[in-house]
Amino acid sequence: MVETETYTIEGPDGDVEEIELPAGLIDVFAEQGEDATVVVGDIVVQAFAQQAHVTVHHAEGDVPSDLEALNDEMERLFEERFGVSLADAMGHSH
Repeated sequence: MVETETYTIEGPDGDVEEIELPAGLIDVFAEQGEDATVVVGDIVVQAFAQQAHVTVHHAEGDVPSDLEALNDEMERLFEERFGVSLADAMGHSH
């Protein structure tokens, strides 16, 4: 059995969620010397950016403007964190 590590996410209202991940998995995605919590944060930002992109750009029918605004902000936050646009990171744009 593989051991696990627990990471804690705290929301703005004080809600807390604990996430268990297999110990050592983060090392697969980390650059040498990179802190594990930064890697977890990077993956969270990537996941939300990708999901927002799919919701807005690959949905059938009209997308509400508030979702477009949320996606635009998520793309901005992605680029701020990684120094590259989401479109460049994904290899396509709309």
